[in-house]
Amino acid sequence: MTDIRTRFDDLRAAEHATPADLDALWADLATVRVDEMLGPWRGGDFATGHVASTVLKKVRWHGKRFDSPLAAVPLVCRDENGELYSNLEAGGGGEASLWPVGFRGEVTATMVYDKMPVLDHFKKVDHHTVMGIMNGKLAGTFGIDALYYFWLERDV
Repeated sequence: MTDIRTRFDDLRAAEHATPADLDALWADLATVRVDEMLGPWRGGDFATGHVASTVLKKVRWHGKRFDSPLAAVPLVCRDENGELYSNLEAGGGGEASLWPVGFRGEVTATMVYDKMPVLDHFKKVDHHTVMGIMNGKLAGTFGIDALYYFWLERDV
């Protein structure tokens, strides 16, 4: 059987990744604790054709930052000079917090947005990489009507 990291890397590099393949990988990943998410992360997404991918490219999304469980920055972006900042406008006007939340029968670290009905659930690929699934009351939020699959790597 192919190991988790190889499956993850293959899906991340794929020209098109299907939700079924991403869900199968997700099911095999370990849950993550809130304290394991603390720190800065750089991110990207899987090529599913999701509208959020276009939005994040437009705002020059770099990743996320978790300063503490109650101080999470969901949209760390780069400005015109390449400097990192918290993009409050693109993030629905707020930041977020981290909580252990049940999703698909497991409790895992989840980012809860302050001003949007959106949750980002995380599971561990390895000690430096997590996979995320964004869900919630997505219909109508930025035109999102399907789960959004993404990844984060520690930004050291």
